[in-house]
Amino acid sequence: MPDAALSPDIETLRDTLRAIVGDGGLIADADAMAPMFVEPRGLYQGAAPIVVRPGSTAETAAVVKACADAGVAITPQGGNTGLVGAGIPETGSAAIILSLGRMNSIREVDALNYTITVEAGCVLANIQTAAAAEDRLFPLSLSAEGSCQIGGNISTNAGGVNVLRYGNARDLVLGLEVVLPDGRVWNGLKRLRKDNTGYDLKQLYIGGEGTLGIITAAVCKLFPKPKDVQTAFVGLRSLESSLALLARARSASGDRVTSFELICRASLAAACEHMPGIRDPLTQRVEDYALFELSGAKPGSGMAEAMETILSEALEAGEIDDASIAQSESQRADFWRIRDAVVESQKFLGGSIKHDISIGVSRVPDFIRRANASVTALIPGARPVPFGHCGDGNIHYNISQPVDMDLETFMSHRAAVTRAVYDIVVDMGGSFSAEHGVGQLKLREMARYKQPLEIDMMRRLKSALDPAGLMNPGKLL
Repeated sequence: MPDAALSPDIETLRDTLRAIVGDGGLIADADAMAPMFVEPRGLYQGAAPIVVRPGSTAETAAVVKACADAGVAITPQGGNTGLVGAGIPETGSAAIILSLGRMNSIREVDALNYTITVEAGCVLANIQTAAAAEDRLFPLSLSAEGSCQIGGNISTNAGGVNVLRYGNARDLVLGLEVVLPDGRVWNGLKRLRKDNTGYDLKQLYIGGEGTLGIITAAVCKLFPKPKDVQTAFVGLRSLESSLALLARARSASGDRVTSFELICRASLAAACEHMPGIRDPLTQRVEDYALFELSGAKPGSGMAEAMETILSEALEAGEIDDASIAQSESQRADFWRIRDAVVESQKFLGGSIKHDISIGVSRVPDFIRRANASVTALIPGARPVPFGHCGDGNIHYNISQPVDMDLETFMSHRAAVTRAVYDIVVDMGGSFSAEHGVGQLKLREMARYKQPLEIDMMRRLKSALDPAGLMNPGKLL
């Protein structure tokens, strides 16, 4: 929105915000703001009269207070890597964008307490690096880690490839610092594993998508840095074999399975065809593959022997047809590049209808079979591309465009396909959002599938903490 289009009230607010954050903390130029108005897949495009970039908690609190006084809503935004439109102002909103990118300091690494205290704008990869410099591991890891920010990760309860061993963002946070909707600052930056003094308030903001306040800093857990890592790429005999292999791996390794990813043949073939440097590591082609990893804290902790035992016994039991164990860090990286390429290569298959679902681990094969049958009945020739975090039950269930169907026709089936997939998920006791959040994308599903009492409880919390409804309106609820 050009400066000339600003209302007198917004011009006054802009001047107030500039006085708080300085010229370098305010963006009002339309071209400079434009990239912040659209999410990565282009599904949502908004607008805002101002983007404000505070450089401290005090500045953030003053900005929120000024907006509250002016009755102007706020859309918090981190690295803008989310996939549900949570960081984009809703259409027709007059909300400003509050970007946390300047708040990117790592305040403390306490290696003996196994904690790291970080500001919300810290890029995830930088936190991982800071932990590694102290011989520690921050295990949150996802494909956008080079640009996503920890405040957004926490606000959406991000997951990633290591949830099986270490949990979601919710499991990795000990304390938070939050600016409340009226501008007050709650300092909950505790480094404690035990604090039994009432409600665990931080949990309201983890996964809250900025609708109850703005996370400005967090105390996160660290872990011993793995020194014995074994990685295998495996051809499965069947989808059901993934369950047997996972159970075998957990038992034989002393539950040292860090990641367990499912990759279907269609996605691997697309990655090999379209992504430079990607090749099938196995000689035998099968319909489904697993990429999994064991990790021990000490060198020579037995993970290599455990991996050999797991695979030899699985081969003998008819659970797998082929396998390759990474023999170097370079080969391990190649295996994980396949996993990343699976996501990127889908764009070469045409249009894609995407779902981020969670199901009980033991029910993953049944879900995939039921969903495949339902989707291909609705769209003959559709190409299901299920992949993802099979070890924790989070499957990215995507459907690629039939080769003989145009994009517009294919995408016209999106609502019906999504309804069919989510109906199966809910019927099986699963969730229609595993790690991407709700944002704007899944508001309809919230109304359809959440219990009315749950929605009522959430609305009561929202009303109590944000009575004016100025925190990220149009998201989650």
